[in-house]
Amino acid sequence: MDERVQKYEDKMQKTIANLESELGTIRAGRANPHILDRITVDYYGTQTPLQQVANITVPEARMLQIQPWESSLIKKIEKAILTSDLGINPNNDGKIIRLVFPELTEERRKDLVKDVKKKGEASKVAIRNIRRDANDSFKKLGKAEDISEDSIKELEEDVQKLTDKYIKEVDSVVEKKSKEIMTV
Repeated sequence: MDERVQKYEDKMQKTIANLESELGTIRAGRANPHILDRITVDYYGTQTPLQQVANITVPEARMLQIQPWESSLIKKIEKAILTSDLGINPNNDGKIIRLVFPELTEERRKDLVKDVKKKGEASKVAIRNIRRDANDSFKKLGKAEDISEDSIKELEEDVQKLTDKYIKEVDSVVEKKSKEIMTV
C-alpha cells in the first residue's frame, strides 16, 4: 500500500480504537472494570487514575471490588465514584469498596443503545473527514508534484476502499455493543 494512503489508514484505525475504548466505559448490566478508567483520585496532591492506587477485581457478574493499597484512600475513592457519572453508590467495610451494579431497566438499555449509536455516528463522521483530508492532500500533491490524474484517482479510490472498510467496522462494533446492552 502507498505510504501516502497508509497514514490515513492509521488515523482511521485510531478512530476505531477510540470508539472501542469509549464504548468500553458504557456499563451493560455486567461489572466491567473499564468503566472506572476515567476516575481519578487525589493521591498526595496529584490526580491519579484509580487503577494506579487500588486493585480492582470482579468477584461476581454484577459486582466490582476495589481494594486500595492504602486504607487512607477509601474515603477519597468513594468520593471520586460518587461525583462521577457512574450512578452507583459504593459500599465500604473499611478495607474494601464494593460497587454493585443494578439490573438495567428496558428503558435504560434503549437509552444506552441510542448513546452507542450516536458515538458510532460520530466515528463515521471522523472517518469521512479523514477521507476528505486525504483527497484534499492528493489534489494538492497533484498540482505540486506533477503527478498524473490517473495516479491521483487511484489514491482516492484506495482511500475510498479504506473508508468503506472502516465504516463497516464501526457498524459491527456498534452492533456488538448494542447486542451486549440489550442482552438481559
